[in-house]
Amino acid sequence: MSRMSSRPPARGPSRRLVLAGLAAALALPRAARAALKPADQFALQRVQTYLNGIHTMVSKFDQVAGNGATATGMIYLQRPGHMRIVYNPPHPILIVATNGEVYYYDAALGQSTWVNLDETPAWFLLQNFVELGGDIQPEDVQHTPGALRVTVSEAKHPDRGRVTMVFSEQPMELRQWTVVDAQNKTVTVTLDSPQFGVPVNPQLFIWQPPGAAPSGG
Repeated sequence: MSRMSSRPPARGPSRRLVLAGLAAALALPRAARAALKPADQFALQRVQTYLNGIHTMVSKFDQVAGNGATATGMIYLQRPGHMRIVYNPPHPILIVATNGEVYYYDAALGQSTWVNLDETPAWFLLQNFVELGGDIQPEDVQHTPGALRVTVSEAKHPDRGRVTMVFSEQPMELRQWTVVDAQNKTVTVTLDSPQFGVPVNPQLFIWQPPGAAPSGG
């Protein structure tokens, strides 16, 4: 098994965008947060409370890349630390976050790769407690009828791209996120009928790719 170092073939979803697209939680530097309007600060506090109330999630999803490429699949989440993303054919891709690592398996290539969870934006969603006051810089907060949109980037590495998350307001619910990478390529993930707080089989988060068990690299 190798560490993640290259993009998957163009036929499938971009590995980097897929992992970046997992960033469904936010952490905002206190200095930047203080500069926000009171309504924005209140909205972000609601987001923090909402995210910390998520313990499990199961959802279908639709993914659209900036070049028009599409994909669908299922997301399973259990906080802290666990996520499974299964892409539907014709994209034979499986992603599992568990034990502090994120594993990526491409069945067409028969190849497994992995990266430390804290090296990806995914850890913000999967950590035990989400605090809006850490490593992600808010760029924009937009209030539209029935929806809240928050755009963020990494405070220390803004050149890596940005994430815009969309929440419904009444009730507050995560509905969509869009990732723009360092090359200005985009991917939008929309949740389809998400279920929160439902039982999730822990076996889903055991990493066992066909043919071999994972090893460090």
